[in-house]
Amino acid sequence: MLQKNIEPDQYRNNVAIVIIKKGKVLLLERVGKPGSWQFPQGGVDADEELEDAMWRELDEETGIDKKHCSIKGRTSEYLYYDLPKKYLAPEKLRVFKGQKQIWFLLELLADDSVINLNASTEEKPEFQSWQWSSYWSAIHQSVYFKQDVYRQAMTEMLTQAIKLGV
Repeated sequence: MLQKNIEPDQYRNNVAIVIIKKGKVLLLERVGKPGSWQFPQGGVDADEELEDAMWRELDEETGIDKKHCSIKGRTSEYLYYDLPKKYLAPEKLRVFKGQKQIWFLLELLADDSVINLNASTEEKPEFQSWQWSSYWSAIHQSVYFKQDVYRQAMTEMLTQAIKLGV
């Protein structure tokens, strides 16, 4: 949903992923920030298709291969959120002020052994632990500035999520 006074070029192109298994959603806890839970998400590279970016981010952040998932839904339009200035590096303040995201809803078809937070090609993983959570409590477990966009995305994808047992 395009919000009033949004200038899309001021927002970093991003994908976010809600993974459901047996009616629960997968949340990841950021390294060094106990209690800071979120859904997998990440930037879209130049000339990268949204679905390709989603699969790449899924693998990088969770170690889950696309063969272990099925796409069940996605948001129809970008959803936007602003990042608090304290979370932006000074050089990025001039480039963007937040994220614009297409959200994907996936069903995990494998057991939990496919989740590997150390699978990233990055030097250090972004996340230190993971958990299965109820659909709506994920909103309240997320950082304050993402809660509205989580609510928007999860509300839009609710019909598909209900089919997966939430």
